[in-house]
Amino acid sequence: MKQTRWFARSWLFFGYLFLYLPILVLVIFSFNRSRQGMTWHGFTLDWYRALLLDTEIIDGFYLSLKIAALVACASVILGTLAAFVLERYRHFHGRTLFAGMLNAPLVMPEVIVGLSLLLTLVSIEKLLGFPQRGMLTIWIGHTLLGMAYATVVVHSRLREMDKSLEEAAMDLGCRPGQVFFLVTLPNMLQALGAAWLLTFTLSLDDVVLSAFLTGPGYSTLPIVIFSRARLGLDPRVNAVATITIVVVSVVVVAGSLAMARSQRQRALQMAQLAAELGKPDLGVK
Repeated sequence: MKQTRWFARSWLFFGYLFLYLPILVLVIFSFNRSRQGMTWHGFTLDWYRALLLDTEIIDGFYLSLKIAALVACASVILGTLAAFVLERYRHFHGRTLFAGMLNAPLVMPEVIVGLSLLLTLVSIEKLLGFPQRGMLTIWIGHTLLGMAYATVVVHSRLREMDKSLEEAAMDLGCRPGQVFFLVTLPNMLQALGAAWLLTFTLSLDDVVLSAFLTGPGYSTLPIVIFSRARLGLDPRVNAVATITIVVVSVVVVAGSLAMARSQRQRALQMAQLAAELGKPDLGVK
């Protein structure tokens, strides 16, 4: 028993080491005085100061944040509608095709998705003169991919929900719209938050779709980092990667804590409600 436990812990330790050691090395060498990657010449913050003057990286970072936020919002809205249709309206003509088209971006290589979107958008631009490749086309491509992930997350939550709550609300006189906003939506908030964070992260670090769909003057942060990494090691890339890691980690931890807190509060409210319903009425003889 002890040997099995030791073996499992060892595998867990080496698994975490394999995943997070490169990130730790990147963070450490973002404070390296030398421009050479693995040669330590002392601690410095010069690369972070130089980063503040690098307009290409700053513009790419702001562009990536704007696109990621818009993609996350659009993906959650479209994914929620798609998941609601799949779960609440299970019998309609073309349901299998609809579900297959939603899941296709999850299994399709991003190179194929990016190339097909590029050819489609170029054809539409030649026909209508719009849209030109840039922020809008990147947003369209990222939303296509993010909607598929958001649908999976929200659909799994809808499957677990107790339909009797919605039926009870309708029996009490609520209309379908009221049932959705007063009963269904509050029970889906954690899944919506998880879907938003997931699609935000996917959009923020996407390179393949962005490379196909970007245009002149619209380089996202991953494209800037990738283009500079091909030319050699740049300590400013380590600095911006460290900042990104810190920001994403803080957002994920804060979101997880907020969702866990709301879940505990909801469980407490349900326990109090159950206790009140099960309490005998002492005034009745």
